This record gives sequence, C-alpha cells and structure tokens, in this order.
Amino acid sequence: MTIEKAVPFFAWDVLTWLFLAMVLAIIIVLFDLVFLSKNRANSDTQPTEKKSALARFFYFVCFLKFSKSETYNHRPIMVRWSIELFPVLLLVLVFRGFVFEPFRVPSNSMMPTLLTGDFILVNKFDYGLRLPILNYKILEFSKPERGDIIVFRYPNYEKSSAYTGVDFIKRVVALPGDTLAYSKDQLLINGEAINYEKIGSYQGVDSGKSMSGYRHVKELIEGGEHDILLHPLGHSPKLSQTTVPEGHYFVMGDNRAHSSDSRIWGFVPEDYILGKAVGVWMHWDWNYNTMQFSRIGGFD
Repeated sequence: MTIEKAVPFFAWDVLTWLFLAMVLAIIIVLFDLVFLSKNRANSDTQPTEKKSALARFFYFVCFLKFSKSETYNHRPIMVRWSIELFPVLLLVLVFRGFVFEPFRVPSNSMMPTLLTGDFILVNKFDYGLRLPILNYKILEFSKPERGDIIVFRYPNYEKSSAYTGVDFIKRVVALPGDTLAYSKDQLLINGEAINYEKIGSYQGVDSGKSMSGYRHVKELIEGGEHDILLHPLGHSPKLSQTTVPEGHYFVMGDNRAHSSDSRIWGFVPEDYILGKAVGVWMHWDWNYNTMQFSRIGGFD
C-alpha cells in the first residue's frame, strides 16, 4: 500500500485546535478594532510607541497589539483574554509544530526500547521544516535512516474510522529502493541476512509482564544496533520479498510478535512522517498507576 491509497493526512489534533484558538482570538480582536473601538476613542489615552507600519504589523501578529504601550483595560473581557492568551498559544504552536512535540506510547509494540506509558519527545526539525497541521515540507535537512524511531500519521489504507488521525511509532528498517523479506524471525535486506546477538530471556514489568520469557536479542542493522523481542516459539508476522517504493519507508515494531506495522498494512509515505523520536521525558503506566524515573532519558 502506498500514499495513493492512504487517507488524507489532515486530522483534528492538538496543533489543529491550537491554530483554531489563535484564529478565534484574532477574529475577536479584529472585530473589536473595527466595530467597537470608535466608542472608546477617548478611553485609551496612553501614547503609543512610534514604529513603522511594518513593525506595528508584525507586533500585532505576535501579540494582537500594535505596541507595548497600547492599553486594553477598557476593552471587553473576551478581547482582553484573547490578547493575553494569544502569545502563549503562538509559542506553544511554534514549539510543537517546528521544534519538539510530546507523544505517549500506548502499547507494547516497541518493547523493549519503549514501554507502555513512556512519554517521548519527537524532534520535528531533524528531517526538515514542515508546516504544522498540513505537514507540508518547506525545507529538507536529512532523510530517515535505518534504525531511526519515527512517529508518523497512520496512513490508514483500510479506511478504518477508528484509526483516522492516529499517530504511530515504529522503527525504520528499510529505505526507498530496498528489497527485504522477513520469515522465521530473520530479517533480510537487499539479499543479506541481518545478524542477531542473544541477550537472554526478557523480564517484563507492569503492562509488559505478558512479555516475560520472550527472547531478548540485539539486531545488528546497518546504521546501528538495537534491542528487539522475539516470541519464544517464533510466532511473528511474516513478509514475502518486497521492494520499498520511492517516497516510502518500511517500519517494524521492536516487539516483532506484537506489532501492527508495514508487514501487515504497508509502507509509510515520507509525507506522513512527523519526526524522529529522541528520548523519554516521563513514564507513567496508567494500567498499573506506576511511575519509573529510571526511564527518563534517551534510548538507542
């Protein structure tokens, strides 16, 4: 499955609601300026700073005021709230849209690297600058590499309403043009078998207790190495030989027997990638109400 069969990228997520809140604030202030300000012409007597028209415009875009000295104490409460909250909304939108965005890991599919209840930070600029909400790339810095953990908008090829606008997190194992296959827990890329190093028997905790006894191994993939979990009896989804099309990536979960990934539903379009996961900033397993401070930090 490729991007032609994917659902549209747009979804009603946090960034979308932030943007709508900003638009509403702008509309409220503009309505006040156009229709109500004449009635208060003599109320705001404090002198304004002398600035060029361009400077006043950019100041208004950032703060919904034309200068620092402009008063708004006599304006309606909705106008005051809009002016006061707008810079905060703008800052949060810029930070989440262009710098880092937090995400929560909801399942065991990325164990042992990521656990259910991990809260991760996603670098939004490592691969390039994209416009928030539409995810349209305006500047490219680099491309995803094998071994990268990425967050992406699920392409939802099956058009399931339950997965509309849902974000997934998986590991990139194959790049555009690569040929790969997966059988009996052996990954082959471009005709070469990937090597594994045995670590031992995995001991899960909290929501991952059911993974206790799984085979804990290290996968020595090009670009780095990472830990994965394999079913003791080798029960993992298989994949016949396939080639990754241009503009797409093949992803898999580190918990190979319990991951809905490219083996099942297809390739990830590059245009649907949100960013690169860079570390855990908090862990709270809501199923067991447990917090693990040792989880905080980066990961391989």
